[in-house]
Formats: sequence, C-alpha cells, structure tokens
Amino acid sequence: MMAEKKVETTGLLGWIDARFPASELWKAHLSEYYAPKNFNFWYFFGSLALLVLVIQIVTGIFLVMNYKPDGTLNAAGIPVAYASVEFIMREVPWGWLVRYMHSTGASAFFIVVYLHMFRGMLYGSYRKPRELVWIFGCLIFLCLMAEAFMGYLLPWGQMSYWGAQVIVNLFSAIPLIGPDLSLWIRGDYVVSDATLNRFFSFHVIAVPLVLLGLVVAHIIALHEVGSNNPDGVEIKAKKDERGIPLDGIPFHPYYSVHDIVGVAVFLFIFSAIVFFAPEMGGYFLEANNFIPADSLKTPPHIAPVWYFTPFYSMLRATTSDFLPWLWGFIAIMLGLLFVRSKSMKVKGVAVAVAVILALGFAFIDAKFWGVVVMGGSVVIFFFLPWLDQSPVKSIRYRPGFHKTLLIVFVIAFAVLGYLGIQPPSPVGSIVSQIGTILYFAFFLAMPIWSQIGTFKPVPERVTFTPH
Repeated sequence: MMAEKKVETTGLLGWIDARFPASELWKAHLSEYYAPKNFNFWYFFGSLALLVLVIQIVTGIFLVMNYKPDGTLNAAGIPVAYASVEFIMREVPWGWLVRYMHSTGASAFFIVVYLHMFRGMLYGSYRKPRELVWIFGCLIFLCLMAEAFMGYLLPWGQMSYWGAQVIVNLFSAIPLIGPDLSLWIRGDYVVSDATLNRFFSFHVIAVPLVLLGLVVAHIIALHEVGSNNPDGVEIKAKKDERGIPLDGIPFHPYYSVHDIVGVAVFLFIFSAIVFFAPEMGGYFLEANNFIPADSLKTPPHIAPVWYFTPFYSMLRATTSDFLPWLWGFIAIMLGLLFVRSKSMKVKGVAVAVAVILALGFAFIDAKFWGVVVMGGSVVIFFFLPWLDQSPVKSIRYRPGFHKTLLIVFVIAFAVLGYLGIQPPSPVGSIVSQIGTILYFAFFLAMPIWSQIGTFKPVPERVTFTPH
C-alpha cells in the first residue's frame, strides 16, 4: 500500500491539498519552476498567447448568447446569421465592444503566435530535448488555423461566404476522395446553412476543446524539459548543492510579475485598435464582410484574412507554368540529399520520391499541387527539429549568413502575405513563385547550410547583465 502523502499546509488549503495537489501544482509550474534568468523581449509572447486565448474564450461565450447560426433569410430578406451579428453590434449592451474584442483578438492571436514561433526559430527552441514541445506548438498552430477559418464563416458576410467556398473547393482537387471530402465538409453541394451549422459546432465546441488540451500538453512538456534561453544553454547542467539551477530563477514571482509589463503594453495597443481602428483598414474586418452573403453575387476579388495570405499566395503561385520550376527545385534538393547521404536506404528513398513526383507532375493538374504546396508550407514546420543540423542552437553563436538566410525567409513570408491580399497580376505571380521557392529552400536546404560556416563557442553558463 502506498504511503499517504504528507500535507504541509493547514486550514482550507490543507484540506484541499489532502484531496487535490493544488500546492504541488503551484510549486511545480510556478513558484519552484526555474526558468533561465536571461529571458529577453522575445519571451513575452508565450504568455501573451495565453492571455489572448482567454480573451477569445470569454468574448466567444458572450457572443454565442446572441448569435444564431442560421443561413436562411428572415422576413426582411437578410440572412438570420448576419442579422444576429448586426443585432449584437447595435442592440445588445456593449455587444459592439465584445464583437470587436473577438475580431481583433483573432488577428492578435496570430500576431503573437507568429512572433512566438519566430523566437523559437531564432534561439533553436525546437532542438533536443524540446522536440515534443515544438510539435505540440505546431499542432496548436494547426488548430488555431482551423478555428479561425471556421469562425470566419460565422458572420455570413460576402467575403466569409465566398472565402469558405473557395477554400473548401480546394479539397475536391485531391484524387479519388476529393469530391466526396468536399461534400462531407460542406454538408451540401455548395456552402449553405448546413455548412454554417457544422462550422459553428466545430468553432464553438470541438476545436476549442482540442486547442485547450494541446495548450496544457505544450506547457507540461515545456516544464518537463525546461525552458530554452537566448544562449541555447541547458541550465540544468549546472546546479547547486540543493539541485537548483545556478542560472535559474523561480518563474513566480520573477517572470509572472515581469510579464505584467508585456501584458500592459499589449492591452494598451489592443484597446487602441478595438476602440479606434477595429477594422484596421480592412485587414482585420474586410469591407465585403459588411455585406450579407449572397450566393449569386461573387465579389470581384476574393482573398482570405491577412494571417492566411502567405499560404494562399503559395497556392495561387502554383500554376501549370510553375510546375516545371517546382519540379526542378525539388530535383536539386533530392539530388543533394542523394549525393551527401551515405545510407543506401536514404538514396533509395530520394530516387523513389523523385520518380513519384515526376509522374505526379505529369499526370495530376496544378490545382492539386497547389493544395500540396499550401499544406506542405505549414506541415514542414513539424520537421524543423530534424532539418536543423547545426552544432549550436541559438542564432547568437551561428555564422552571419545563417542570420541572413533567416531574414530572407522572413521577408519572403511577409511579401507572400502582402501578395496574397492583392488581386492576381503577372508580376505578382512571378514574385509569389520566387517567394515560394525561397520559403521551401530555407527548410529543405537546412540540413546542408545549417552545418556550414564558423560557429562561435557557446558559453557553459548563460550570459546575463543585471538591470
């Protein structure tokens, strides 16, 4: 029989601790969780992402109280779902504020998550032993994209409707199962009331539950292996006689109080946008979404919300004219893998992939490959821990050209995002194709370039300047 756990607390807390490990959880994840003492500006965004998640859940609960997921027309000839959003904005006390907080929060979520991911790439936070932390983070990113896409349809405006129509139709490009899959997602032959109800249930119940579970798993995995730091030094390697990391400080109160500064700045900017520029010039809330959905009137230009546009731009860039260039690029990458690898198994896989892709490019249309490119641009993040073969983690101790390549990657991503918002044009298509090649080259060539150059010596302990 297991010995009964000793309870050190008294009173109400002692009573709770005897039945639930409240104090132990507090110690394990806050007061006795030792984080590196050299965290900088880039380490605010994980806490901010958690804050925005809470904002989205709370505002979402209040919106659901008055929103009606009904795509049929009311007596005035306006879709019920669209009218319910207008009712929230005009009739519900403070409804306009809750709705703008939720719509602004969606964009804010992606901003802080993109910056959080960039920090991971900057300091190698995906490297051993944090591969699982990174994978959970990538799964959170995928869930966030699904949550945003399904929520985007709910206002039932013109851009919501036609954006969903375009994206769902992409699944029909998948050979054999595509048409049936698209029909299953929509629940109808076109985006309709059935689609709205499906997306509503997933947006409000299913995806948030998965998202919350992944966030908990992400935090537990992080606290199991410990946080990375700007130097990429493992603080657990140097401990005092009590087993406490020499370069670690308790997360609470030091970083919990420290993060209040970041939260205050964020809430100031967030509030300024909510009160003075909730539409952000049409980037957060598009003008076409203030028009009720009409299945008989296609908008002159259809584009997703800004946080999806880099991936949408890659989809549009994948035309039949671009496929030979894409195949040539992939062939070069596979050729380098074949030449550099000493494993016959790896060489065989490279040849097999080359043959399969060559046949695929020859017999399957560009629409399918556009979907593959768009999906691959997200999925490739999962493999970052194994693509990066650098002997050091942090960008601080890598050769200068590694920083240049990261900057080029960020610029390519930003340019793709901008072009995804703009109407198609010949010049824009060419630039998007170049950006797509640069985007994938950064990842696929990483096993090679990440090992090249003169690396600086990594200190045994973190570098820290008191302030």
